Amino acid sequence: MTPADGASGGRTRSAGSANGIVMLSMLLWAAGFPSAEILLASWDPLALTTARLALATSLLLIVWAILDGPQALISSRWDRGVAVGGIGFGLGSFLVLTAQALTDPVSVAVIATTMPVVGAAIEMVLDGRRIRWPLAVGVSLAVVGGLMAAGARLMDGSYGFGAGLAFLSVVTFAWASRAIVRDLPDQTPIGRTAISLTGGLVVCSIIFSMATWLGFAGGPSAPIDAETWAHLALFAMGAMALSQFFWIAGVARLGIAMASMHMNLVPFYVMILMSALGEAWRWDQAAGAALVAVGALIAQWPSRPRSRNPA
Repeated sequence: MTPADGASGGRTRSAGSANGIVMLSMLLWAAGFPSAEILLASWDPLALTTARLALATSLLLIVWAILDGPQALISSRWDRGVAVGGIGFGLGSFLVLTAQALTDPVSVAVIATTMPVVGAAIEMVLDGRRIRWPLAVGVSLAVVGGLMAAGARLMDGSYGFGAGLAFLSVVTFAWASRAIVRDLPDQTPIGRTAISLTGGLVVCSIIFSMATWLGFAGGPSAPIDAETWAHLALFAMGAMALSQFFWIAGVARLGIAMASMHMNLVPFYVMILMSALGEAWRWDQAAGAALVAVGALIAQWPSRPRSRNPA
């Protein structure tokens, strides 16, 4: 085997492991949807969001201090990180849980797969990115696929409102993901994740305290038993802390465009998990999710480099 062959094989193995990391991230994220569905039976969305962020942030801060040292926590730009994380990951997490409470896990997962398309649109508005035909076609297919997945249920006022909240959460997540990388360029992935989720915890804790004082929110309506703790641990530490960490690690090795393609499979992971829990398989949702996935793939189609005339 020549050195070139060895290098090629090394790159292949590296790409394979990176894809495995991103796939694990998506599986953990998908596993959180059924757990959230079970927890929402006795928790209101605001209380569950606050508890989830508290557990996830505690784990991430400990791991961050171990990996980068306590000085990294002291010297970081907490002001900007907390501001971005509070809006993007605090309010965004609350919106997505409220959306799931009003709709269903698969519909929220289908809407979440529009993240690459929304991210491209944000870059177009904020960074002056040019509109290309793949983006226009991809957005159109994603919209049609979302409507197919929702079907006639959009006529239900609460379901339509929930779908709108799910899409708004996608916008906040996409904006925050871009902002946290831009504003904390020298921070490690674990640091960015910990700072931003701490911001989410701060904002949700303040809102939850005020809502509880006013009588609009409260703790779980049922005792927290071992099964509840298991679902909460999976939802917080698995589907948020570990999933986000693996996601950032995978993006660093694959790039955002390639990594985002794994996100297109999340609705199918959720549908399989929900079917295993006794939910009926819905072919209209499967067809809509497939169309959204195709739209996202087309939207990420790489532009052909312009040829240069020889001097």
